[in-house]
Amino acid sequence: MTAPNQPDIPVTILTGFLGAGKTTLLNRILKEDHKHRIAIVENEFGEQNIDSDLLVTEQNEQIVTMSNGCVCCTIRGDLSRVLTDLRLRRDKGEIAFDYVVIETTGVANPGPVAQTFFMDDAVAAFFRLDGVVTVVDAKHAKQILDDEAAARDQVGFADKILLSKTDLCTEDEVEALKKRLTQMNARARIVNVNMGVCDVAEVLDIEGFNMNDVLDVDPAFFSDGHHHHHHNDDIHSFVYESDRPFNHEKFERYIGSLTNVYGEQLLRYKGLLYLEGTDRKVAFQGVHMLMGADVMGPWGEAKRASRVVFIGRNLPEEAIRRGLDTCLA
Repeated sequence: MTAPNQPDIPVTILTGFLGAGKTTLLNRILKEDHKHRIAIVENEFGEQNIDSDLLVTEQNEQIVTMSNGCVCCTIRGDLSRVLTDLRLRRDKGEIAFDYVVIETTGVANPGPVAQTFFMDDAVAAFFRLDGVVTVVDAKHAKQILDDEAAARDQVGFADKILLSKTDLCTEDEVEALKKRLTQMNARARIVNVNMGVCDVAEVLDIEGFNMNDVLDVDPAFFSDGHHHHHHNDDIHSFVYESDRPFNHEKFERYIGSLTNVYGEQLLRYKGLLYLEGTDRKVAFQGVHMLMGADVMGPWGEAKRASRVVFIGRNLPEEAIRRGLDTCLA
């Protein structure tokens, strides 16, 4: 049983550049019998609206319940107000849902949407950010990633990447793209999808913002010369590791100064910390300048080591590594 005032409604941010296949995926979620009650918050400025055949409604009707129990919300305006309105309607029994999926616009950086769940108390008390899912068009990804900063941001923020239109590419093209995406974001798991055919479990409960998960980085990231950014992408990721403990105060001061200087460029950062003077693991993560930390269970038999992944734009990797080295006990 969820305790009162604990955030019990998981939220997925679904992003992806224009034409990547977000709307196809959302339409399948709204139609298929997957036994999940999902509220989809549709963004007004998307490249196309959710299939109009699914929304044959009165002009002034703002929330539509589908035959499979899903809800499509076309309320416009501030995200905090939209989510609060949905929650109040749920509390009154007017609608029913257990999950929320927010579709961002094709040209949007998902960072400000993610920050809402850290900054807005009215949202954070009831909704928890579960993860960011980014749909990438494999056929056109090379050109889009080369040309569009927003598309690179969407990859950098992702906890999971759904790779669409792989059937239009050769195996070599898909593998090259996956290597590029992994260099940009070593945390995100990459899943092939075709024509929006995707298990809804790939979108819900992915626990991208869960402090309890083990920091998972694609093993391919450590091979194949991951320091070489072949495409000159401004977004890239790197992992800092040390089996020497951090001095807590030095680490806290350094991360504070790092986010002050590079907060806008730091898209996501997450890690497990080995701190001197405690036998417990400490997990921390952040989006831009907002971060949080939790004291976890004891190390037990596990190897004591810190492991932190940073994903950002034009980050001075070697300087950050040296700065973290100065925080070691």
